[in-house]
Amino acid sequence: MIFSLDETRELIVSKLDMWVDNFLGMLPNFVLAVLIVVIFVMLAKFWRKLIGRILERFSDHVAINKLVENIIYIVILLVGIFAALSILELDKTVTSLLAWAGIIWLALWFAFQDSATNFISGIMMAVRRPFEVGDIISTNDIFGTVKKVDLRATTIYTPKGQTVIIPNKKVFQMPIKNYSYFQKRRIDLSVGVSYGENLSKVKDITIDAINSLDFLSSDSEVELFYEEFGDSSINFVVRYWIDFSVQVQYKNAVSEGIMSIKAAYDENDITIPFPIRTLDFGIKGGEKLSDMMSQ
Repeated sequence: MIFSLDETRELIVSKLDMWVDNFLGMLPNFVLAVLIVVIFVMLAKFWRKLIGRILERFSDHVAINKLVENIIYIVILLVGIFAALSILELDKTVTSLLAWAGIIWLALWFAFQDSATNFISGIMMAVRRPFEVGDIISTNDIFGTVKKVDLRATTIYTPKGQTVIIPNKKVFQMPIKNYSYFQKRRIDLSVGVSYGENLSKVKDITIDAINSLDFLSSDSEVELFYEEFGDSSINFVVRYWIDFSVQVQYKNAVSEGIMSIKAAYDENDITIPFPIRTLDFGIKGGEKLSDMMSQ
């Protein structure tokens, strides 16, 4: 079909008139939609600041606080956008956006499943607070001081000067030993004395030797328990508590305990025996060395 010039002009003018009429008809709704978006943006900023101030009073975890603030901001903003689209009678667009958002979220979850798991584990750890920065912990066969905790990983500084970054998923799922939680730590020293010693005397001297140390915890007593008849000694464990904040305190307390016990035993002629080995000669054993040499 071929239109003349006048018909083409009339068609264009009619289309423009229809568009102008539609625009004028939608103009109040458009202005209202823009106004709603602006209002919700202001509300989102206001609530983000308000929630941030409230969280600062109850939580010192900056990452979690920022996460909650941003979630509040995005949720309020999305509500405003969806409300504006509804005013513009774009309900089908809203439905399509929600559907695509669900599909994209599902795709991202499968693509970044490990990262998402670490992120969720970081949130759970921030809520439960099994340890804090500066605590000495042991987890996943790693022992050291916690230097940094974020929503993805935990950074531990080991006594050997190594920095270890562990994903929060592994930290959250594995057992955690927190040596700083009670600010105290018990030392168990294993010792053995000769079978010829007076065990009551050994117990008293050992406890006195440990009690002479000046760094013991004041609310705990030194304990000694005999445990077994060893191959060449009677073995026991002596236990004492110290106030604990850094690993060097524990190491020093072990070292000082060993030196104090050794000095007390030397002063009282108490023997810590060397391991004893018996050599049997011959196929069946029990033969003398002289007989074996003569053969």
